[in-house]
Amino acid sequence: MFQFIMNLMRRIPDRNYDIIIVGAGIIGLTIAKLFGSASLRVALIDKNELSSNVALVKSGDQNFDPRVSALSIASKNILKDVNAWQSISHDRLCNYLNMQVWDADGTGQINFSAKELGQQELGVIVENSLLLRALTKTLAEESNIDFLFPYSITELEETENNVKLKTTNGAQITAKLVIAADGSNSKIRELAGFSIREWDYDHHAIVTTVKTQQAHGKVALQRFIETGPLAFLPLLMSLEDEDQNYCSIVWSATPERANELMGLDNSDFCKDLNQSIEGRFGEIISCAERFCFPLKQRHALEYARGRVVLAGDAAHSIHPLAGQGVNLGLLDAVALVNAVSEGLDAGREIFDPVVLNRYQRKRQTHNLSMMWLMEGFKRLFAENALPIRWLRNIGMNGLDSLPVAKNYLAKRAMGINS
Repeated sequence: MFQFIMNLMRRIPDRNYDIIIVGAGIIGLTIAKLFGSASLRVALIDKNELSSNVALVKSGDQNFDPRVSALSIASKNILKDVNAWQSISHDRLCNYLNMQVWDADGTGQINFSAKELGQQELGVIVENSLLLRALTKTLAEESNIDFLFPYSITELEETENNVKLKTTNGAQITAKLVIAADGSNSKIRELAGFSIREWDYDHHAIVTTVKTQQAHGKVALQRFIETGPLAFLPLLMSLEDEDQNYCSIVWSATPERANELMGLDNSDFCKDLNQSIEGRFGEIISCAERFCFPLKQRHALEYARGRVVLAGDAAHSIHPLAGQGVNLGLLDAVALVNAVSEGLDAGREIFDPVVLNRYQRKRQTHNLSMMWLMEGFKRLFAENALPIRWLRNIGMNGLDSLPVAKNYLAKRAMGINS
Protein backbone atom coordinates (compact mmCIF):
# COMPACT_ATOMS: atom_id res chain seq x y z
CA MET A 1 0.00 0.00 0.00
CA PHE A 2 2.87 2.40 0.81
CA GLN A 3 4.49 1.72 -2.56
CA PHE A 4 1.15 2.36 -4.28
CA ILE A 5 0.97 5.82 -2.68
CA MET A 6 4.59 6.59 -3.56
CA ASN A 7 4.03 5.65 -7.21
CA LEU A 8 1.25 8.22 -7.45
CA MET A 9 3.15 10.94 -5.60
CA ARG A 10 6.19 10.59 -7.91
CA ARG A 11 4.20 12.09 -10.75
CA ILE A 12 5.30 15.71 -11.19
CA PRO A 13 2.46 18.02 -12.16
CA ASP A 14 3.16 20.26 -15.17
CA ARG A 15 0.78 22.91 -13.77
CA ASN A 16 -1.03 23.40 -17.10
CA TYR A 17 -3.91 21.06 -17.82
CA ASP A 18 -6.86 20.44 -20.04
CA ILE A 19 -9.02 19.57 -17.03
CA ILE A 20 -8.65 20.10 -13.30
CA ILE A 21 -10.97 18.08 -11.03
CA VAL A 22 -11.24 19.56 -7.54
CA GLY A 23 -12.30 17.00 -4.94
CA ALA A 24 -11.05 13.42 -4.59
CA GLY A 25 -14.26 12.04 -3.14
CA ILE A 26 -16.33 9.31 -4.75
CA ILE A 27 -17.59 11.53 -7.58
CA GLY A 28 -14.28 13.28 -8.30
CA LEU A 29 -12.40 9.98 -8.39
CA THR A 30 -14.98 8.48 -10.75
CA ILE A 31 -14.76 11.44 -13.12
CA ALA A 32 -10.96 11.20 -13.10
CA LYS A 33 -11.07 7.50 -13.90
CA LEU A 34 -13.58 8.02 -16.73
CA PHE A 35 -11.20 10.56 -18.26
CA GLY A 36 -8.26 8.21 -17.76
CA SER A 37 -8.43 6.73 -21.26
CA ALA A 38 -8.76 10.13 -22.96
CA SER A 39 -5.86 11.99 -24.54
CA LEU A 40 -6.25 14.83 -22.07
CA ARG A 41 -3.98 16.20 -19.37
CA VAL A 42 -5.92 15.89 -16.13
CA ALA A 43 -5.15 16.95 -12.56
CA LEU A 44 -7.00 15.71 -9.50
CA ILE A 45 -6.75 18.04 -6.51
CA ASP A 46 -7.85 17.55 -2.92
CA LYS A 47 -7.23 19.34 0.36
CA ASN A 48 -6.53 16.04 2.16
CA GLU A 49 -3.59 13.66 1.93
CA LEU A 50 -3.90 10.80 -0.55
CA SER A 51 -3.24 8.28 2.22
CA SER A 52 -6.66 9.03 3.75
CA ASN A 53 -8.28 7.42 0.69
CA VAL A 54 -6.33 4.19 0.79
CA ALA A 55 -6.18 3.54 4.53
CA LEU A 56 -6.98 -0.01 5.50
CA VAL A 57 -10.44 -0.62 6.93
CA LYS A 58 -10.38 -2.67 10.10
CA SER A 59 -12.95 -5.29 11.02
CA GLY A 60 -15.19 -5.28 14.06
CA ASP A 61 -18.38 -3.50 15.03
CA GLN A 62 -16.43 -0.43 16.19
CA ASN A 63 -14.58 -0.19 12.88
CA PHE A 64 -17.28 -0.18 10.26
CA ASP A 65 -17.25 3.16 8.49
CA PRO A 66 -20.30 5.07 9.80
CA ARG A 67 -20.63 6.62 6.33
CA VAL A 68 -22.20 4.14 3.92
CA SER A 69 -23.84 4.38 0.51
CA ALA A 70 -26.88 2.45 -0.69
CA LEU A 71 -25.78 1.88 -4.27
CA SER A 72 -28.32 1.30 -7.00
CA ILE A 73 -27.81 -1.28 -9.73
CA ALA A 74 -26.97 1.59 -12.11
CA SER A 75 -24.24 2.80 -9.73
CA LYS A 76 -22.87 -0.71 -9.34
CA ASN A 77 -22.59 -0.96 -13.13
CA ILE A 78 -20.73 2.37 -13.31
CA LEU A 79 -18.23 1.13 -10.72
CA LYS A 80 -17.81 -2.07 -12.73
CA ASP A 81 -17.11 0.00 -15.85
CA VAL A 82 -14.26 1.86 -14.11
CA ASN A 83 -12.80 -1.41 -12.74
CA ALA A 84 -13.46 -0.52 -9.11
CA TRP A 85 -16.10 -3.11 -8.30
CA GLN A 86 -13.75 -6.10 -8.16
CA SER A 87 -11.75 -4.47 -5.37
CA ILE A 88 -14.92 -3.54 -3.49
CA SER A 89 -16.33 -7.05 -3.74
CA HIS A 90 -13.06 -8.46 -2.39
CA ASP A 91 -13.36 -6.24 0.70
CA ARG A 92 -16.90 -6.26 2.06
CA LEU A 93 -20.38 -5.21 1.09
CA CYS A 94 -23.95 -6.32 1.68
CA ASN A 95 -26.50 -6.71 -1.08
CA TYR A 96 -29.98 -6.24 0.32
CA LEU A 97 -32.78 -8.38 -1.05
CA ASN A 98 -35.84 -6.84 0.58
CA MET A 99 -36.89 -3.49 1.98
CA GLN A 100 -39.69 -2.77 4.44
CA VAL A 101 -41.07 0.77 4.68
CA TRP A 102 -43.81 1.66 7.16
CA ASP A 103 -45.54 4.54 8.90
CA ALA A 104 -45.12 4.85 12.66
CA ASP A 105 -48.54 6.51 13.01
CA GLY A 106 -50.69 3.85 11.38
CA THR A 107 -50.79 0.55 9.57
CA GLY A 108 -49.42 1.65 6.18
CA GLN A 109 -46.56 -0.46 4.87
CA ILE A 110 -44.78 -1.16 1.58
CA ASN A 111 -42.54 -4.15 0.95
CA PHE A 112 -40.04 -4.24 -1.91
CA SER A 113 -38.53 -7.52 -3.07
CA ALA A 114 -35.68 -8.21 -5.49
CA LYS A 115 -37.33 -11.52 -6.34
CA GLU A 116 -40.53 -9.76 -7.45
CA LEU A 117 -38.44 -7.50 -9.68
CA GLY A 118 -36.49 -10.38 -11.19
CA GLN A 119 -33.22 -8.96 -9.83
CA GLN A 120 -30.41 -10.43 -7.74
CA GLU A 121 -30.68 -7.55 -5.27
CA LEU A 122 -32.45 -4.24 -4.68
CA GLY A 123 -29.13 -2.53 -4.09
CA VAL A 124 -25.82 -2.83 -2.28
CA ILE A 125 -24.66 -1.24 0.97
CA VAL A 126 -20.97 -0.27 0.78
CA GLU A 127 -18.88 1.71 3.24
CA ASN A 128 -17.69 4.99 1.72
CA SER A 129 -14.08 4.33 2.74
CA LEU A 130 -14.09 1.14 0.65
CA LEU A 131 -15.47 3.02 -2.35
CA LEU A 132 -12.75 5.66 -1.99
CA ARG A 133 -9.99 3.09 -1.66
CA ALA A 134 -11.13 1.06 -4.68
CA LEU A 135 -11.49 4.12 -6.91
CA THR A 136 -8.12 5.53 -5.82
CA LYS A 137 -6.37 2.24 -6.60
CA THR A 138 -7.80 2.16 -10.14
CA LEU A 139 -6.21 5.54 -10.89
CA ALA A 140 -2.71 4.09 -10.48
CA GLU A 141 -3.19 2.67 -13.99
CA GLU A 142 -3.69 6.10 -15.60
CA SER A 143 -0.62 7.94 -16.91
CA ASN A 144 -2.45 11.12 -17.97
CA ILE A 145 -3.57 12.09 -14.46
CA ASP A 146 -1.51 14.06 -11.95
CA PHE A 147 -2.37 13.98 -8.25
CA LEU A 148 -1.98 17.12 -6.17
CA PHE A 149 -2.48 16.42 -2.46
CA PRO A 150 -2.94 18.28 -0.16
CA TYR A 151 -3.81 21.40 -2.17
CA SER A 152 -6.43 23.84 -0.87
CA ILE A 153 -7.75 26.33 -3.42
CA THR A 154 -7.83 29.98 -2.32
CA GLU A 155 -8.41 31.90 -5.56
CA LEU A 156 -10.04 31.29 -8.93
CA GLU A 157 -9.60 33.56 -11.93
CA GLU A 158 -11.20 32.87 -15.29
CA THR A 159 -9.49 34.40 -18.32
CA GLU A 160 -10.18 34.24 -22.03
CA ASN A 161 -7.90 31.22 -22.41
CA ASN A 162 -8.11 29.29 -19.14
CA VAL A 163 -8.98 29.14 -15.46
CA LYS A 164 -6.25 29.93 -12.94
CA LEU A 165 -6.34 28.36 -9.51
CA LYS A 166 -4.13 29.47 -6.63
CA THR A 167 -3.48 27.32 -3.58
CA THR A 168 -2.52 27.88 0.04
CA ASN A 169 1.03 26.66 -0.66
CA GLY A 170 1.55 29.28 -3.38
CA ALA A 171 1.10 27.05 -6.42
CA GLN A 172 -0.70 28.37 -9.50
CA ILE A 173 -2.39 25.84 -11.76
CA THR A 174 -4.29 26.47 -14.97
CA ALA A 175 -6.76 24.47 -17.03
CA LYS A 176 -9.17 24.84 -19.92
CA LEU A 177 -11.96 23.44 -17.73
CA VAL A 178 -12.38 23.10 -13.95
CA ILE A 179 -14.77 20.49 -12.56
CA ALA A 180 -16.00 21.13 -9.02
CA ALA A 181 -16.59 17.83 -7.22
CA ASP A 182 -15.68 19.21 -3.82
CA GLY A 183 -18.90 18.54 -1.95
CA SER A 184 -21.94 20.40 -0.71
CA ASN A 185 -19.82 23.26 0.72
CA SER A 186 -17.92 23.60 -2.56
CA LYS A 187 -15.16 26.21 -2.49
CA ILE A 188 -14.98 26.22 -6.28
CA ARG A 189 -18.72 26.89 -6.56
CA GLU A 190 -18.30 29.83 -4.20
CA LEU A 191 -15.22 31.27 -5.94
CA ALA A 192 -16.81 30.93 -9.38
CA GLY A 193 -19.89 32.83 -8.24
CA PHE A 194 -22.56 30.18 -8.79
CA SER A 195 -25.96 31.01 -7.33
CA ILE A 196 -27.67 28.33 -5.26
CA ARG A 197 -31.02 27.75 -3.64
CA GLU A 198 -30.61 26.48 -0.11
CA TRP A 199 -32.94 25.67 2.73
CA ASP A 200 -32.66 23.89 6.02
CA TYR A 201 -34.50 20.57 6.29
CA ASP A 202 -34.89 21.20 10.04
CA HIS A 203 -33.44 17.73 10.49
CA HIS A 204 -30.17 16.43 11.85
CA ALA A 205 -28.88 13.02 10.77
CA ILE A 206 -27.40 10.59 13.31
CA VAL A 207 -25.23 7.84 11.83
CA THR A 208 -23.61 4.89 13.54
CA THR A 209 -23.23 1.11 13.40
CA VAL A 210 -25.21 -1.21 15.66
CA LYS A 211 -25.22 -4.91 16.44
CA THR A 212 -28.65 -6.54 16.68
CA GLN A 213 -29.87 -9.61 18.51
CA GLN A 214 -31.42 -11.13 15.40
CA ALA A 215 -29.94 -11.46 11.92
CA HIS A 216 -31.05 -8.84 9.42
CA GLY A 217 -31.39 -11.42 6.64
CA LYS A 218 -30.25 -8.79 4.08
CA VAL A 219 -33.40 -6.76 4.72
CA ALA A 220 -33.31 -2.95 4.85
CA LEU A 221 -35.79 -1.13 7.09
CA GLN A 222 -37.20 2.37 6.98
CA ARG A 223 -39.73 3.68 9.47
CA PHE A 224 -41.29 7.11 9.13
CA ILE A 225 -41.59 8.66 12.58
CA GLU A 226 -43.21 11.99 13.40
CA THR A 227 -39.81 13.51 14.24
CA GLY A 228 -38.09 12.06 11.14
CA PRO A 229 -37.30 8.83 9.23
CA LEU A 230 -35.14 6.03 10.65
CA ALA A 231 -33.28 3.61 8.36
CA PHE A 232 -31.49 0.34 9.13
CA LEU A 233 -29.08 -0.70 6.37
CA PRO A 234 -27.67 -4.25 6.57
CA LEU A 235 -23.91 -4.84 6.79
CA LEU A 236 -21.67 -7.89 6.51
CA MET A 237 -18.20 -8.26 7.98
CA SER A 238 -17.13 -10.14 4.83
CA LEU A 239 -18.76 -11.82 1.86
CA GLU A 240 -18.39 -15.23 3.51
CA ASP A 241 -19.60 -13.99 6.88
CA GLU A 242 -22.68 -15.72 8.26
CA ASP A 243 -22.98 -13.24 11.13
CA GLN A 244 -25.67 -10.95 9.76
CA ASN A 245 -26.15 -8.88 12.90
CA TYR A 246 -24.64 -5.53 11.98
CA CYS A 247 -26.53 -2.55 10.54
CA SER A 248 -25.66 0.99 9.65
CA ILE A 249 -28.34 3.37 10.84
CA VAL A 250 -29.30 6.78 9.49
CA TRP A 251 -31.69 8.49 11.87
CA SER A 252 -33.02 11.84 10.65
CA ALA A 253 -34.71 13.80 13.40
CA THR A 254 -35.66 17.30 14.40
CA PRO A 255 -32.76 19.18 16.02
CA GLU A 256 -34.38 18.91 19.47
CA ARG A 257 -34.88 15.14 19.13
CA ALA A 258 -31.38 14.66 17.68
CA ASN A 259 -29.79 16.55 20.57
CA GLU A 260 -31.77 14.43 23.01
CA LEU A 261 -30.59 11.21 21.34
CA MET A 262 -26.96 12.33 21.18
CA GLY A 263 -27.10 13.13 24.90
CA LEU A 264 -28.03 9.56 25.85
CA ASP A 265 -25.44 7.03 26.93
CA ASN A 266 -25.03 4.00 24.67
CA SER A 267 -27.33 1.78 26.72
CA ASP A 268 -30.22 4.24 26.71
CA PHE A 269 -29.64 5.11 23.06
CA CYS A 270 -29.86 1.42 22.11
CA LYS A 271 -33.12 1.07 24.05
CA ASP A 272 -34.62 4.14 22.37
CA LEU A 273 -33.43 2.95 18.97
CA ASN A 274 -34.90 -0.51 19.48
CA GLN A 275 -38.25 0.96 20.49
CA SER A 276 -38.21 3.33 17.49
CA ILE A 277 -37.62 0.49 15.01
CA GLU A 278 -40.25 -1.61 16.85
CA GLY A 279 -37.77 -4.37 17.66
CA ARG A 280 -37.75 -5.72 14.10
CA PHE A 281 -34.27 -7.22 14.57
CA GLY A 282 -34.59 -7.94 18.29
CA GLU A 283 -32.66 -6.00 20.92
CA ILE A 284 -29.87 -3.61 19.98
CA ILE A 285 -26.85 -5.23 21.61
CA SER A 286 -24.21 -2.54 21.00
CA CYS A 287 -23.66 0.78 19.32
CA ALA A 288 -20.49 2.28 17.85
CA GLU A 289 -19.57 5.95 18.07
CA ARG A 290 -22.40 8.23 16.95
CA PHE A 291 -22.03 11.18 14.59
CA CYS A 292 -24.58 13.94 14.03
CA PHE A 293 -24.76 16.59 11.32
CA PRO A 294 -27.39 19.05 10.09
CA LEU A 295 -29.21 18.40 6.82
CA LYS A 296 -29.61 21.08 4.18
CA GLN A 297 -30.85 20.97 0.62
CA ARG A 298 -28.82 22.88 -1.93
CA HIS A 299 -29.23 23.16 -5.66
CA ALA A 300 -27.18 25.27 -8.04
CA LEU A 301 -29.31 27.35 -10.41
CA GLU A 302 -26.87 26.37 -13.15
CA TYR A 303 -24.39 23.50 -13.35
CA ALA A 304 -22.05 25.17 -15.84
CA ARG A 305 -20.77 28.71 -15.93
CA GLY A 306 -17.94 29.78 -18.22
CA ARG A 307 -15.12 27.27 -17.83
CA VAL A 308 -16.36 25.84 -14.51
CA VAL A 309 -18.83 22.96 -14.15
CA LEU A 310 -20.35 21.38 -11.03
CA ALA A 311 -20.97 17.69 -10.29
CA GLY A 312 -22.29 15.65 -7.39
CA ASP A 313 -22.97 17.41 -4.10
CA ALA A 314 -21.32 20.57 -5.42
CA ALA A 315 -24.32 20.86 -7.76
CA HIS A 316 -27.03 19.37 -5.54
CA SER A 317 -27.49 17.87 -2.10
CA ILE A 318 -30.52 15.85 -1.05
CA HIS A 319 -32.17 14.43 2.06
CA PRO A 320 -30.69 10.97 2.83
CA LEU A 321 -34.06 9.29 3.42
CA ALA A 322 -33.88 7.43 0.07
CA GLY A 323 -30.09 7.13 -0.12
CA GLN A 324 -29.93 8.71 -3.58
CA GLY A 325 -27.10 11.24 -3.10
CA VAL A 326 -24.16 9.16 -4.33
CA ASN A 327 -26.28 7.52 -7.02
CA LEU A 328 -27.23 10.91 -8.49
CA GLY A 329 -23.60 12.02 -8.34
CA LEU A 330 -22.34 8.96 -10.20
CA LEU A 331 -24.90 9.60 -12.93
CA ASP A 332 -23.59 13.18 -13.09
CA ALA A 333 -20.06 11.86 -13.56
CA VAL A 334 -20.99 9.64 -16.50
CA ALA A 335 -23.16 12.31 -18.16
CA LEU A 336 -20.43 14.96 -17.85
CA VAL A 337 -17.64 12.79 -19.23
CA ASN A 338 -19.89 11.56 -22.05
CA ALA A 339 -20.84 15.13 -23.00
CA VAL A 340 -17.20 16.26 -23.08
CA SER A 341 -16.09 13.16 -25.02
CA GLU A 342 -18.87 13.53 -27.58
CA GLY A 343 -18.04 17.21 -27.94
CA LEU A 344 -14.39 16.43 -28.62
CA ASP A 345 -15.38 13.84 -31.21
CA ALA A 346 -17.48 16.53 -32.91
CA GLY A 347 -14.53 18.94 -32.96
CA ARG A 348 -15.65 21.14 -30.06
CA GLU A 349 -13.57 22.42 -27.16
CA ILE A 350 -14.06 20.82 -23.74
CA PHE A 351 -15.34 24.13 -22.33
CA ASP A 352 -17.74 24.80 -25.22
CA PRO A 353 -21.08 26.04 -23.79
CA VAL A 354 -22.90 23.67 -26.13
CA VAL A 355 -21.06 20.74 -24.53
CA LEU A 356 -21.58 21.86 -20.93
CA ASN A 357 -25.22 22.84 -21.47
CA ARG A 358 -25.91 19.39 -22.87
CA TYR A 359 -24.67 17.95 -19.56
CA GLN A 360 -26.72 20.46 -17.57
CA ARG A 361 -29.95 19.72 -19.43
CA LYS A 362 -29.50 15.98 -19.01
CA ARG A 363 -28.83 16.05 -15.29
CA GLN A 364 -30.60 19.10 -13.89
CA THR A 365 -34.13 17.92 -14.68
CA HIS A 366 -33.52 14.44 -13.28
CA ASN A 367 -31.85 15.74 -10.12
CA LEU A 368 -34.57 18.31 -9.47
CA SER A 369 -37.33 15.74 -9.87
CA MET A 370 -35.66 13.44 -7.35
CA MET A 371 -35.05 16.30 -4.93
CA TRP A 372 -38.67 17.46 -5.04
CA LEU A 373 -39.87 13.88 -4.65
CA MET A 374 -37.78 13.47 -1.48
CA GLU A 375 -38.98 16.85 -0.19
CA GLY A 376 -42.56 15.72 -0.79
CA PHE A 377 -42.00 12.48 1.14
CA LYS A 378 -40.42 14.37 4.02
CA ARG A 379 -43.31 16.83 4.25
CA LEU A 380 -45.95 14.13 3.81
CA PHE A 381 -44.64 11.96 6.64
CA ALA A 382 -43.98 14.94 8.91
CA GLU A 383 -47.66 15.90 8.76
CA ASN A 384 -49.47 14.71 11.88
CA ALA A 385 -53.05 15.79 11.08
CA LEU A 386 -55.41 12.81 11.37
CA PRO A 387 -56.91 13.06 7.83
CA ILE A 388 -53.41 13.21 6.29
CA ARG A 389 -52.24 10.24 8.36
CA TRP A 390 -55.33 8.27 7.30
CA LEU A 391 -54.81 9.03 3.60
CA ARG A 392 -51.09 8.36 3.91
CA ASN A 393 -51.64 4.86 5.30
CA ILE A 394 -54.33 4.03 2.75
CA GLY A 395 -51.97 5.19 0.00
CA MET A 396 -49.08 3.05 1.24
CA ASN A 397 -51.20 -0.07 1.55
CA GLY A 398 -52.82 0.64 -1.80
CA LEU A 399 -49.46 0.96 -3.54
CA ASP A 400 -48.23 -2.22 -1.86
CA SER A 401 -51.21 -4.09 -3.36
CA LEU A 402 -50.39 -2.79 -6.88
CA PRO A 403 -47.20 -4.63 -7.84
CA VAL A 404 -46.96 -3.07 -11.31
CA ALA A 405 -46.94 0.49 -9.93
CA LYS A 406 -44.80 -0.40 -6.91
CA ASN A 407 -42.20 -2.24 -8.99
CA TYR A 408 -42.08 0.59 -11.53
CA LEU A 409 -41.12 3.03 -8.77
CA ALA A 410 -38.56 0.56 -7.41
CA LYS A 411 -36.94 0.13 -10.82
CA ARG A 412 -36.69 3.87 -11.28
CA ALA A 413 -34.85 4.17 -7.95
CA MET A 414 -32.57 1.26 -8.91
CA GLY A 415 -31.70 2.84 -12.26
CA ILE A 416 -33.37 0.10 -14.28
CA ASN A 417 -35.01 1.40 -17.45
CA SER A 418 -37.30 -1.52 -18.18
